Amino acid sequence: MARGRFVVIEGIDGAGTTTQTSLLVSRLRKEGIVARGTREPSTGPIGSLIRQVLTGRVALPTAKGDTESHGSWGTMALLFAADRMDHVGWEIEPALRTGEFVVSDRYVASSLAYQSLTAPPDVKHALEWVRTLNDMAIKPDLTIVLDVPADVAATRREIRGEQEERYERLELQKKLAKFYRDLPSVLPDQRVELIDGSKDVSDVHGAIVQLVRERYASLPPPPA
Repeated sequence: MARGRFVVIEGIDGAGTTTQTSLLVSRLRKEGIVARGTREPSTGPIGSLIRQVLTGRVALPTAKGDTESHGSWGTMALLFAADRMDHVGWEIEPALRTGEFVVSDRYVASSLAYQSLTAPPDVKHALEWVRTLNDMAIKPDLTIVLDVPADVAATRREIRGEQEERYERLELQKKLAKFYRDLPSVLPDQRVELIDGSKDVSDVHGAIVQLVRERYASLPPPPA
């Protein structure tokens, strides 16, 4: 049986990664492709703990020398990496082995972005340390970045009316947006494509489908 394909959708908070992951999976299934949507943090035990930390339901101790805004950044990096290996082992890799098309809402690039940018100023080589933590994770066939200005994403989050999470401060989101725009240079050995995520949901979806078709010529043509 041919190995499945692995596509990741990335972007800052409010970029639309969850919506576009769901739309792509639904589109693939309508075209007769066995597809699976997943996400990070995962729904596994470590991922569930991370989500509680992000929403403030669980507090991690602050390391000596860290400020409140940078507290536990190293612990978070380790938790995300551990969740990822669990996610790969229990869901992604088994699905790929059976030929499924896996679409993940976030993956390694999120750790590279969020954990490196929340490291205390005196920490050297934070990006490379986070990269090393995730070195054993399988590489996606394609990573799609939804490029959205931080203020546009902030407006979207405000409209949703959800509780603000750990990483949703505007100044941090601006830095994250820039990091994602530079992601092709951060991951030069992987295929990374940026699309304008500030457009209408259907337009963004159409651009994603086009990219996937360009990457996988074996996909069936769009339905008439």
